[in-house]
Amino acid sequence: MAVNKTKTNSNVVCGGGSSSESGSSPSPPPSPPRPASVSQCRRRMLMRTKSLQPHCRREGLIACLLVRRKYMIVLPLLYISGLLMCVGPFSALVGRTVSPGSVYRSHELFEKLWPDIESDNSTAIELSSVWKYKRGPKMQRPCPNSTSGQNIGVRNGSSAPSGYLIVEANGGLNQQRSAICNAVAVAGLLNAILVIPRFDFHSVWRDPSEFADIYDEDHFVATLEGYVSVVRELPEELLDRYDYNLSNIPSIHVQAWAKPKYYLAQVYPVLQDKGVIRIAPFANRLAMNVPPHIQLLRCIANYKALQFSSSISSLAEKLVSRMIENSSRTDGKYVSVHLRFEEDMVAFSCCVYDGGKAEKNEMDSFREIGWKGKFRQKDRVIVPGLNRISGKCPLTPLEVGMVLRGMGLDNDTSIYLASGKIYQAERHLAPLRKMFPLLYTKESLSTPEELAPFEDYSSRLAALDYTVCLYSEVFVTTQGGNFPHFLMGHRRFLFDGHAKTINPDKRKLVVLLQDMDISWKAFKDQMEIVLAESDRKGMMVPRVRKFNRKTSVYTYPLPECRCIPQLRNSSLKLTKSAILHS
Repeated sequence: MAVNKTKTNSNVVCGGGSSSESGSSPSPPPSPPRPASVSQCRRRMLMRTKSLQPHCRREGLIACLLVRRKYMIVLPLLYISGLLMCVGPFSALVGRTVSPGSVYRSHELFEKLWPDIESDNSTAIELSSVWKYKRGPKMQRPCPNSTSGQNIGVRNGSSAPSGYLIVEANGGLNQQRSAICNAVAVAGLLNAILVIPRFDFHSVWRDPSEFADIYDEDHFVATLEGYVSVVRELPEELLDRYDYNLSNIPSIHVQAWAKPKYYLAQVYPVLQDKGVIRIAPFANRLAMNVPPHIQLLRCIANYKALQFSSSISSLAEKLVSRMIENSSRTDGKYVSVHLRFEEDMVAFSCCVYDGGKAEKNEMDSFREIGWKGKFRQKDRVIVPGLNRISGKCPLTPLEVGMVLRGMGLDNDTSIYLASGKIYQAERHLAPLRKMFPLLYTKESLSTPEELAPFEDYSSRLAALDYTVCLYSEVFVTTQGGNFPHFLMGHRRFLFDGHAKTINPDKRKLVVLLQDMDISWKAFKDQMEIVLAESDRKGMMVPRVRKFNRKTSVYTYPLPECRCIPQLRNSSLKLTKSAILHS
């Protein structure tokens, strides 16, 4: 699960980054933006000091020094008190008052409400009736007849390619997927021949898998034929020119989120001159807002050309079928949960749970190993309560269970848990199993012999999780990142615009989970509101002109991707039963 490296500012609050895929971020996140109220308070202080200058000129040097001395003592005190008043939640954290939502008490609330939760199956809802919004988005304009030839990139009546394009995709499964789709789009834009993308072996994911280990290479090449030319290797003459070492090929550093005109002005001339270029790294190197025909290449790559390899598809098909068989009480429908509560994720967030001093020592040790002292820098501020209030703490399995039971899902609901190795799994998964006894993972659904070829390959394991989540009736995301964003988009594509995703607002949720006076009925009322909001947002389809980094075509594929042909060859050859229940 991929995470981008981010530059750190001088004062950084630990936590807040949303890792993606199954690894942790290689560097801490930047500090959150300073509240606007703090800036207003600072401006008032500066205006007061400026008002002293005319006074100094009137009273002379001695009087001025006395006045300045007075204000040198008073102003810092006023400034500090102003900050405490302006920051709001932070003032509560440093004072005696505990700010709502700043302390993890979910385990205490669960113990209090458990008798009511255990006996409450009377209001259970059917998964098929969860969603009110079922209609697809309106078609805005007719689809183009072709995405090839003069409509794409720099082709001006000439079919001769401009050269060969090599990219190195870094990150976890879905960050690599993003890079592959972007590479197809850039190759179309530059009329280049794309060499099968190479995967970067990163110290976090440590997955040596190559393209063919994860995706069906033959299908990828054949599907893109007529749109973008794809080859597995460079021609012999080019390999010989660079001593059969791809690292000798000229590498171009492309700015992040580069626009098409940047590629045409800066990259295309080099490609024509050299005949081959290499772009590394290639994560997020193409803007989201590109011409429709280039955008369509992304869609074709993502939803048609990228098909998991036969080994992954074969086991994934078995896992989906077994989940359907185990969900007979709910007519074959199940809920999938992407749970980001691995040890590295908990450490990276700097959030505090119910493990006490032992948990603190363990997390401090893990942060030291993973980030080499970056969290001990003098200018780094760690405020776990503020992280929790801001919604930056990963949800625990217990909290996920309370949310789903509060929404009306009973203990007959089958849950598929997509995750890495859960931090202290036995302890943290126990309450979730109490609420949902039908809890499954890829490990519990497969035999050791079936899973053995995938062990120690994080991207291949993530591909199994991805597929089982894709065909679930409901998908629950808890932390963000590339994995849920791609899944939400893929599910929107399959369900005609409706994501069928539960994405709770953690800033509101942590306040409810700290309220020891709340009743189970009141909690359920709030969860119904959360469900309705998730349902409403699941239908949102932004206009093309509003696309940005947060609303990408991978998360919001419609209406952009509506023009690609219906997928005849699914990335998973589902059984008839699976198709009926998807």
